Amino acid sequence: MPAHQTANQTIDLRLSLPASPGRVFDAWITPNMLGQWMFGPALRDEEILRLETDPRVDGMFSFVVRRGEMELNHYGVYTQVDRPSHLAFTWGVDRARDAASELEISILPAEIGAVLTLRHHGVPCEYAERTLAAWQKMLGVMARVLADQG
Repeated sequence: MPAHQTANQTIDLRLSLPASPGRVFDAWITPNMLGQWMFGPALRDEEILRLETDPRVDGMFSFVVRRGEMELNHYGVYTQVDRPSHLAFTWGVDRARDAASELEISILPAEIGAVLTLRHHGVPCEYAERTLAAWQKMLGVMARVLADQG
């Protein structure tokens, strides 16, 4: 392997959520919802500058936040959109353009609410542990937000 290439891995998470599959799906594509669980002060010390989504195949998204003096744009393209059961998209951060990855979100109905499975492909090994911790934290906040909204 050339010196500039990095080994990648896949992160898998599964979580029961207290909401219908449709509400869970919408939490991934609705800017107002994204600002409650994926970004913003409920999660970390940052200011949301812009959350834009175009949730259709080949549609793009851009989530811009300010952390301290640094602006970060999290961006990607939706590759699969099948409400309420499946969503897939590319994922990149403008400060690490060479580390673009892909996410697959599957949402199945459960006896109470839904079961979400997240697969994050192409995570550089050196970022895998903190990426896993970040998704665990974000999904925990998502669960609380969905429960609070009943």
